[in-house]
Amino acid sequence: MFFIDVQGTLIDDHTKLPIAGAVAFIDRLNATQTPYMVITNSTKNPSHEFLAYLNSIGLAISPSHYLDPLMVLENHIPLGTTIAAYGSNPFLAVVQSMGYVLDFVAPEVVLVAIREDFSGEEYAQMIGFLLGGASLMGMHETSLYAKNHKRYPGVGAILAMLETATSVPYSVVGKPSVTFFETALEALAKQCAGVNFSDVTIISDDVTGDILPAQALGMQGIFVLSGKYRSREEILPQLRVQPDGVYADMEAVGEALWRH
Repeated sequence: MFFIDVQGTLIDDHTKLPIAGAVAFIDRLNATQTPYMVITNSTKNPSHEFLAYLNSIGLAISPSHYLDPLMVLENHIPLGTTIAAYGSNPFLAVVQSMGYVLDFVAPEVVLVAIREDFSGEEYAQMIGFLLGGASLMGMHETSLYAKNHKRYPGVGAILAMLETATSVPYSVVGKPSVTFFETALEALAKQCAGVNFSDVTIISDDVTGDILPAQALGMQGIFVLSGKYRSREEILPQLRVQPDGVYADMEAVGEALWRH
């Protein structure tokens, strides 16, 4: 049984096309009726649109096998809550289309998604709202953000910075929050009753933002080098806990798993 990341794992961060072995891996899971959930932190497009895109490039993922943070946002921020949302323009449009009203005067919640070019003025505005009593929430806690062959601080790094600056603790909607993983496990249980975290293997390119938190819950973790990190030496020597497996990409993962 699997939890499978998308960006850097199934699709390339730059071309947005399937990484080697990704299509075949999903096809194999479907053909063998192996339980799995594709769990992504994507928030730039409405959930159904992003899933439709994945389908259009050959990844045969059904809605019952898919989960992203937008699908559970209302469980964390009820409609009617005033929010100051920070992220890409498409993300802001999605949030507004869901029924949220943006408030950059006196918001109840500062909501952070990914963008590579937040300005100092925006950080100052966030800090002002937090010191004024707003709570802090991230759409996810990704460690690094890869775009156009460059790497930027992920939402998790930004949340940690804001917490350090203001002493306001943050919460997270998507990965690697326990509630998000539990929601994915509930969906997986509809495919196979009685499943536990110990039955699940997570596959991701984010070893600190996905794999290690998942392993702490009892999952097995497979780290792929097709996304955020270009070699194991960039990150693994710095970690006290290691992933259970390290492979170049989904093709290598499939070869290793199906061989056994």
